[in-house]
Amino acid sequence: MSRVILFNKPWGVLSQFTDDGAPRPDRRTLAEFIDRPGVYPTGRLDRDSEGLLVLTDDGRLQARIANPKAKTEKTYWAQVEGLPPDAALEALARGVTLKDGPTRPARIRRIDEPPGLWPRDPPVRVRKSVPDCWIELTISEGRNRQVRRMTAAVGHPTLRLIRYRVGDWTLDGIETGTWRPA
Repeated sequence: MSRVILFNKPWGVLSQFTDDGAPRPDRRTLAEFIDRPGVYPTGRLDRDSEGLLVLTDDGRLQARIANPKAKTEKTYWAQVEGLPPDAALEALARGVTLKDGPTRPARIRRIDEPPGLWPRDPPVRVRKSVPDCWIELTISEGRNRQVRRMTAAVGHPTLRLIRYRVGDWTLDGIETGTWRPA
């Protein structure tokens, strides 16, 4: 039977167990948090993103989650700069064209700051003259920095990005920097 681990990755942690570059104290890895040999991330979550990272020892499951053709849905909470008008949200919902081509349509909605959200270390920069808001996006592909590039494409750069859901798994009940079996 395959093992599946759900990890709430903190900001600044690489989605790998070793640092391919010269080890630096400011580049933390999964090895600091997960002591289960033989499990590997199913896809990536950028160093400057937070949230749900699914790890498994099942290569088929890993490939199915990571493969864009499988269309595994992933839901993100994004704190964006400014207050996106309906037209910007509609553009994201239809799909936007990035340098590597058009994205699939996304499900999107404005949300309040997610309840129980942990503070980020370091905190997100605050500009008193520029408001921000939270949106929830659900996508079924996983291009490099896709959500960040999508929000920037409609004029609202992402300030903080948290992956809340992968397939049927969510962050519910998992504190930042901790993991649990699925």
